[in-house]
Amino acid sequence: MSTADLKRRPTSAGTAPARTRRPAPRGRPAGRRRPNVLGTAVLFVLSAYFLLPAWWLLVASTKSSSDLFGSGGFWFSALHLDDNLHELATANNGLYFRWLLNTVLYAGVGAAAATLLAAMAGYALTKYRFRGREAVFNTILAAVLVPAPLLALPVYLLLSEAHLVNTVWAVLLPSTVSPFGVYLSRIYAAASVPDEILEAARMDGAGEFRIFFTVVLRIFSPALVTVFLFQFTTIWNNFFLPLVTLSDQKLWPVNLGLYYWNGLKDHTPYNLVVTGSLVSVVPLVVAFLLLQRFWRTDLTAGGVKA
Repeated sequence: MSTADLKRRPTSAGTAPARTRRPAPRGRPAGRRRPNVLGTAVLFVLSAYFLLPAWWLLVASTKSSSDLFGSGGFWFSALHLDDNLHELATANNGLYFRWLLNTVLYAGVGAAAATLLAAMAGYALTKYRFRGREAVFNTILAAVLVPAPLLALPVYLLLSEAHLVNTVWAVLLPSTVSPFGVYLSRIYAAASVPDEILEAARMDGAGEFRIFFTVVLRIFSPALVTVFLFQFTTIWNNFFLPLVTLSDQKLWPVNLGLYYWNGLKDHTPYNLVVTGSLVSVVPLVVAFLLLQRFWRTDLTAGGVKA
């Protein structure tokens, strides 16, 4: 065998000759994709479209009633935010902040109770087998499709029979029902609560309520936050039910109070309506900022070996 044949022979069996790597195109680093300019522009336009009402509300809350109609809607003029806040706090002996506290009570307590009941119902519909389970779940699922205003009159008649009209309970009791929360809790329980953990807790002698409150609720935390925020926002924006069931101004939520101010025929305090709308948004923003850290991956990831 000649020396040339030895040079052409591969060093090991089955080894393919090395392929030459093409150099990266000039002007663009290797491994970096070209940005999608059109998609970025579309997202920017949509973001501006959705943020435009919030920007108008922020700008309008700094203006007096005359400046609201005599200046541009999307830019500042003379700043009267301090005056508007002071007038808002003193109007009708501070009635606005009474409305705001009522809304915090309705939304906070109602959303917490609705979240707990939805978690218990979703967990029971997933982990316990009983006759009629699917029929119960299908009924709850059908309730998701029913518009809330259609239920206002039947709810009013029930509350009237119970002598709860024009009381705090007229808003709190209907707010504790969340069919969508039950649906979401059942889906999350089926996907994230392993039967092995429940069986291990039962073998350790834990009762069903102890298992739910000490084990399941910890696993449920991402779903609970989601249900709470959805229900909190729904109750906060609820308008028709308080309009039907409440006649005492001291029990009104903030959106019903602002609607009343906006409908005054003699003198409509537009600056107070706009400033009050801005202040009423702040608790929602705070709630989302405080609770967003609980949106995390499943707490049981890696807890059960395959």
